[in-house]
Amino acid sequence: MISLLLDVVGGALLVIGLLLITISLFGLLRLTGTHNQLHAQGLATGPGVIAVLASSVATENAAIITFAVLGRLRRRHLTRLQQRDRASGVPPQPARTCGRRSAARAMTPAPGRRNGLHPSVGPAPSGPAAAGGATAVARHGRARGLLDRPGRRWLRLHPAGLLLGTAFAVLAMTPSLLPRDWLFQGVVSGISAAAGYGAGVVLAWALRRSARWRRLQDRLRRRLPARATAWAWAALLLAIPAVVVAMLLVSAQWQREIATLVGIDRTTTTGWLRAGPVLLLVAALLLALARGVRALYRLVARLLRRWVRLPPRMASVLGAVLVTFLVASLVDDVLLQRALTVADSAFSAANDETFEGVEQPRTEARSGSPASLVPWDTLGREGRRFVAGGRTPEELDAAAAGTAREPVRVYVGLQSAPTPQERANLAVAELERTGAFDRSVLLVATSTGSGWVNDTAPSAVELMYGGDTAVVSMQYSYLPSWLSFLVDRSRAEQAGRLLFDAVHARVDQLPEGDRPRLLVYGESLGSQGSEAAFSSLADIRAQADGVLWVGPPNSNEVWSALVERRDPGTRAVQPVYSDGLVVRFAGDEAELPQPPTPWVQPRVLYLQHPSDPIVWWSPDLLLRRPDWLVEPRGDDVSPAMSWYPVVTFWQVTADLTHAQSVPDGHGHNYDDLILDGWAAVAAPDGWTDADTARVAAVLGP
Repeated sequence: MISLLLDVVGGALLVIGLLLITISLFGLLRLTGTHNQLHAQGLATGPGVIAVLASSVATENAAIITFAVLGRLRRRHLTRLQQRDRASGVPPQPARTCGRRSAARAMTPAPGRRNGLHPSVGPAPSGPAAAGGATAVARHGRARGLLDRPGRRWLRLHPAGLLLGTAFAVLAMTPSLLPRDWLFQGVVSGISAAAGYGAGVVLAWALRRSARWRRLQDRLRRRLPARATAWAWAALLLAIPAVVVAMLLVSAQWQREIATLVGIDRTTTTGWLRAGPVLLLVAALLLALARGVRALYRLVARLLRRWVRLPPRMASVLGAVLVTFLVASLVDDVLLQRALTVADSAFSAANDETFEGVEQPRTEARSGSPASLVPWDTLGREGRRFVAGGRTPEELDAAAAGTAREPVRVYVGLQSAPTPQERANLAVAELERTGAFDRSVLLVATSTGSGWVNDTAPSAVELMYGGDTAVVSMQYSYLPSWLSFLVDRSRAEQAGRLLFDAVHARVDQLPEGDRPRLLVYGESLGSQGSEAAFSSLADIRAQADGVLWVGPPNSNEVWSALVERRDPGTRAVQPVYSDGLVVRFAGDEAELPQPPTPWVQPRVLYLQHPSDPIVWWSPDLLLRRPDWLVEPRGDDVSPAMSWYPVVTFWQVTADLTHAQSVPDGHGHNYDDLILDGWAAVAAPDGWTDADTARVAAVLGP
């Protein structure tokens, strides 16, 4: 009992010590400045070494660790161990590699164990070949296979990894949210195959540690014929290509069905078969990368045993920690940071450009004009297009069935002010200059990552209210939306919160009867930034007069809470919250009036398609089945789509890259529904369906 307790304490101390040493290495390699590096070393290295030495005392390996650190001869320690064994009556054993396990025992292969891809099959050789073969078997514990020769061992594959990898690759060919082309299918299946191969190898490793599993293997070896292993390998290597090709043929039909659901051209079977070679290439590259990391780990562990004289188990643990730290630092510092730096430079340069045909406005109602507080060259590419866009006076008059006013459009670029708070304050000052607070409607629109605002949303409001509107937005990044979602989400939330709070504070200063109708809009990542200005549904109702959020990412906190607490019996793709009293969810025009219950003001509306991967992608897809794949599927999602661990995550991740490659009404395209959304949330008094049709004719497709 005491020995077990000491082992537990020693293990805990070892983990703590290795963690502290890793922290010290982190400080040395990652922190800037010599003072910070030395400070991290002083705080972590000393306690880490002490903890490792204390763990060696608890586990009876103090001599090994101490001699390794001091560089003394290891023979003295081995002699002490042998004397202790003789005194306790333990038979002498060959040279020990650690305090409790002999090298001979560690090196002795299990009876009948075969690890090669191609085991030796057939009658036993005789003569010199037999002697050579016997020597090889005695040396390696098994006959040398074709791929056991130096330089070919990287080609060996594990049967469990092949089986599970093939299963993952085949499952990745099942339907997803959107139709894919052959290239994306090959990439998704290749990634899934590599993940499945790794899972199969780990599972086999865990089973080999089970005594029951080893006994089962022994019984099978005794009962099966000698050539059973070769037959099994032949069957496996023939079955895998056949299964993959057959599944490619079936998945081509699935892809045609999904393409029909979203209204695009169907793929051909022959073209779809090109996914097979891509699958093999991606899986092979990922497997080679993983084996390279494993080879590095084994090299580090071997060097620690040889040079530092650490016991094998401790060298393996420390080697794994060091290689993990090295790979993480390499990926973070070299790959991600440098890639982000290159992307930052590229998109920063693009932000300084101007779209063809976009010219500086001359009217005082627009930011960037000669009278504006915001210089034209600081607006960024998307900001310049926003303030120069909008509908012509003739279109505004036609939609208003009379004389319309010139709409106000205010935009503050990333270079217009140094800090987010200063940009928000500048936006309010620009609203003051343009007389925006005297308009009937004031729309706060949170942009996406690059500063883009879907022109359909402000244009629809301007046409509905005859130009008696003001729209304000602010840039917080020049990275594209998908990249901002990964690295700039906090900026989006900060910008959305600061802009709305600044505008709302100014509106509150006006007499209650003179305040404009304060509307809120955000699309995609913009909806997440806009939603961050509110803590709950009650907070939204207290501060806004109408909200339209389009294509909300799954990470939106308010949206997620509402969907999670939806009324019983309603689906995640079309949830109903509190009988639709305040907030509603819709994917098409027919769903807007649902449920047929009162919808009180102010109203909140989420537009979401069942086939939009932006809405349904989540890291939880890795290991947990989502509700939207438990319940009946949405109208534009294949009924054959199901959930598989890891596989579905990569499928929906691939769907993100072409979420807008399908027609309106599917995926992440909502232009055909935005006008109807505004008419449902914030229509002018006396608004009718005929008015909506008149504005739709002007707004166009």
